[in-house]
Amino acid sequence: MAAPIVMVHGAFCGGWAFEAFRGPFEAAGHTVLTPDLRGHGDDDRPGAVAGVSMTDYARDIAELCAGLPEPPILIGHSLGGLVAQLAAKRTPPKALILLAPSPPWGVAGSSMEEAVTAFGLMMGAAFTHSISPDRTLMRTYSLDRMPSAAREATVQRLRPESGRALWEALNWWLDPFMTTSVGTGGIGIPCLVMVGQRDVVHPPMTGRQTAQRLDADYVEMAGMSHWLLGETGWQDVATQAWDWLEQVDGRATSGAA
Repeated sequence: MAAPIVMVHGAFCGGWAFEAFRGPFEAAGHTVLTPDLRGHGDDDRPGAVAGVSMTDYARDIAELCAGLPEPPILIGHSLGGLVAQLAAKRTPPKALILLAPSPPWGVAGSSMEEAVTAFGLMMGAAFTHSISPDRTLMRTYSLDRMPSAAREATVQRLRPESGRALWEALNWWLDPFMTTSVGTGGIGIPCLVMVGQRDVVHPPMTGRQTAQRLDADYVEMAGMSHWLLGETGWQDVATQAWDWLEQVDGRATSGAA
């Protein structure tokens, strides 16, 4: 029986972000769960995410994984990639796939866009508030390679995000509690980091540093940007992720023999 898969969405989104990306994995026989992070459901009030921590997100996903019949494959995108890293330290999954992940504590950003976003949050005293999505920035940097109609449909579904969670992720050097730390000795499970060559939100240099911190395999997707789960070429991302999972299973089987 194929292992279940849990897909964790990024900032300002919901489980709907994986509507297309989940398809190939379900076709291969996996049960795919795409939970809404706390406060991100369609029925949640706009300010429901205010004050929610990255620890809250990670605990919720770890508890979901722990309640499944067997350890799942955990896939996270962007901020959800960091949530997945933190959840994996609590409840180890079978394997971890990170799509354009936010880096953990100690991995510095490598683009001007990362620095500007972190500085803006620090100056905006957003720690206790929810933050509305900047749709212009999303169109320009995150969704820039999506067909226009799909891009606008996605923009209209965006929701507020926790200022605290964003602050913890983007201003880790100011966090004495090291909320987003995953340690320095690897994460102890098979892990793959996939980053778009043209991504400026979490660019290749940041992705490579994250992969090194996690002792993970690293794949750079030529010509792609940040929205690896839905922009043009997402099928190639899913295919390479699937091929990697098969290699992981093959190594596990060989080791057991």
